[in-house]
Amino acid sequence: MTPPPAAPVRRRRNRIEDITADSLPEIARTRLYVLDTNVLMHDPTALFRFEEHAVFLPMVVLEELDAAKKGVSEVARNVRQVSRFLDELMQGADHQAVVDGLPLGRLSAYEATVRDTGGRLYFQTEPLSAALPLALPGLKPDNNLLGTVMALQARYPDRDVVLVSKDINLRIKASIMGLCAEDYFNDQVLDDADLLYRGWEELPEDFWNTHSKDMASWSEKGRTFYRVIGPQVASWTPNLCVYTADDRFEGIVRELSQGAARIEILRNYRENAVWGVRARNREQSFALNLLMDPEVDFVTLMGGAGTGKTLLALAAGLTQCLEMNRYREILMTRVTIPVGEDIGFLPGTEEEKMTPWMGALMDNLEVLTHSEEGGEWGRGATQDLLAHRIKIRSLNFMRGRTFLNRYLIIDEAQNLTAKQMKTLITRAGPGTKIVCLGNIAQIDTPYLTETSSGLTHVVDRFRNWAHGGHITLMRGERSRLADHASEIL
Repeated sequence: MTPPPAAPVRRRRNRIEDITADSLPEIARTRLYVLDTNVLMHDPTALFRFEEHAVFLPMVVLEELDAAKKGVSEVARNVRQVSRFLDELMQGADHQAVVDGLPLGRLSAYEATVRDTGGRLYFQTEPLSAALPLALPGLKPDNNLLGTVMALQARYPDRDVVLVSKDINLRIKASIMGLCAEDYFNDQVLDDADLLYRGWEELPEDFWNTHSKDMASWSEKGRTFYRVIGPQVASWTPNLCVYTADDRFEGIVRELSQGAARIEILRNYRENAVWGVRARNREQSFALNLLMDPEVDFVTLMGGAGTGKTLLALAAGLTQCLEMNRYREILMTRVTIPVGEDIGFLPGTEEEKMTPWMGALMDNLEVLTHSEEGGEWGRGATQDLLAHRIKIRSLNFMRGRTFLNRYLIIDEAQNLTAKQMKTLITRAGPGTKIVCLGNIAQIDTPYLTETSSGLTHVVDRFRNWAHGGHITLMRGERSRLADHASEIL
């Protein structure tokens, strides 16, 4: 049922790149990971993420997967994918092969290459109650899972048995029982959210003196460019915004090649308004430059409450839709997760059902359409015009769609998984721009953290793409009350 016992090894995180000491024998370099159901619900490919180590699936996990397979939710789809993986692995295997462990040498049958990592998948094929040193009270699946881990550890005391779960409470209970429990780390983009790419960088004080010998400047179509060569260029990425502390220079990295960077002078949106909105700080000006750039197809804005993410995205979208005719309309969507108690069923059309979740859109539209000219009639006419060019859509009906020449805003993107982000971004057709807004400090969904959020995932993955840009907004500009509250509360 399980591999032969092995000598104890040092505790390590369940990452693919973790490697034990070469001096240990081959059998001592593997561990036995017991997977909780929520790990497979979160990432169906988790079965294949443990390289040479053994994976154990208790019977209670298979029962919970079977109970969650029906439905159209993302969790149900993931469960069905796990079932397909298991069925694929068991093709042609008899009972003895299952007892001895199924090889986990590939991610799926659709990969071009097959890698034999030596990992094995084991199932619970016999009762383990006889090996339990202590019976846990209750019939909860969590207690059943803990009992299985305890039995495995008692049967193989010299082997590292590790429970992997996204449920922090289950990990706490496992620690209380003296068991080794870990979070599922393979979905994390970074070890620390503070290491996340910010999208801007301050130049050192002696930057221009250091690079003056190798620098060239020229003008092209009304734009000013600099060509810079130096060691600092090696760490830059496309569309990185650079500036000097005295605000005398603000530029964006347009091209990187052979140790040289081509920098373009940015437009100062603190002096130039976009739909009546001016940037109030440096980061907002950087964000408007990316939002207004037709060559940047994917923009992510990250920042706390009141930093102006939604207002800037809407102002840039309205300007490009109504004044420049660059896009046909603005589409806005977000995850429908309440802050407090759910208000229940909402009647009406798709747009009417989404209206309570779009309070941020309505508030910002009120700011953008507020004008003393024309009075109430003028403002009413403007709002009717915008209602025809701004559409609210639900995430539940995005699959299979293709958006052509649209300006798509995904609000509260920190609550999306990496797979959901992929589903949305791949909806973009020719001429479409996608803007993702979010604050990774306000994640409202279970099993997602700052380092595993879909927003963090796309920021890190798109940082080296010439048509993608990211800006982290630092300063709140909502009001002095909101700024003070965000600092002290």
